[in-house]
Amino acid sequence: MKRVLVAGATGYLGGFVARELAARGYFVRALARSPEKLDPLRDSLDEIVEAEVTGPETLERVCDGIDAVFSSVGITRQKDGLTFRDVDCQGNKNLLDVALRAGVEKFVYVSALGGPKLRHLDIVDAHEAFVDELKASGIGYAVLRPTGYFSDMGELLSMARKGRVWLIGSGENRVNPIHGADLAVACADAIEGEATEIEVGGPETMTWNDAAALAFEVLGRPARITRVPEWLMWPMVRLVRLFDRHQGELLAFFTTMATTDVVAPSTGTHTLEALFDRG
Repeated sequence: MKRVLVAGATGYLGGFVARELAARGYFVRALARSPEKLDPLRDSLDEIVEAEVTGPETLERVCDGIDAVFSSVGITRQKDGLTFRDVDCQGNKNLLDVALRAGVEKFVYVSALGGPKLRHLDIVDAHEAFVDELKASGIGYAVLRPTGYFSDMGELLSMARKGRVWLIGSGENRVNPIHGADLAVACADAIEGEATEIEVGGPETMTWNDAAALAFEVLGRPARITRVPEWLMWPMVRLVRLFDRHQGELLAFFTTMATTDVVAPSTGTHTLEALFDRG
């Protein structure tokens, strides 16, 4: 039985990965700085270790006896003054260092589709800086590059409930977002497989206009969609950056993703309509 450490199990994707690995018969050890947040996953976990990737002194023994590490650790909301670089890069680097000392065979990490071409964005550059470290470390590795999570698409339904969906740009760029459960299958496959760079998207490709219209359709309401021109968004990004670098970089990332086709090889069975129906 392979033994896997899951870092990021309290997040959207990490929980699905822990369940998928448990279903495949893996021994699953989860890392969390707040173990109580793992209560919904207790049935899928064999061990829980309390540690913080940004605190190297807490990580010393977390990889002992582990065959593979999976990490979806990253920061969205800024906490304790930490930056994307502090968590997405250095935090994962701290975990990688411990994995190397413990003789772990493989490290599987989740970055972003098209990451190498998007390094002008702070959040992506932090991910890719760690990918550079991972590739240079000599450990067996795999990098997953998903298109976008269903958890983010849920924001469209939230806006539709309030009466209006706001889109960035024309709304005609295409995306095939992926459900966490479907992406978890690809992550588990990556632990078992030989591929080192894996681009993955969901089963449906649609425009942002289509996705917004679907949210209203599921609610049985007429579609009310407002599109903010891309040319207006970038001055807004620069303004937000002046007052809050972290939020400005998140806005830059979402603006880029919304005005670019973000499509990868499709997999899985979960549909956006089903997500909205459950919404």
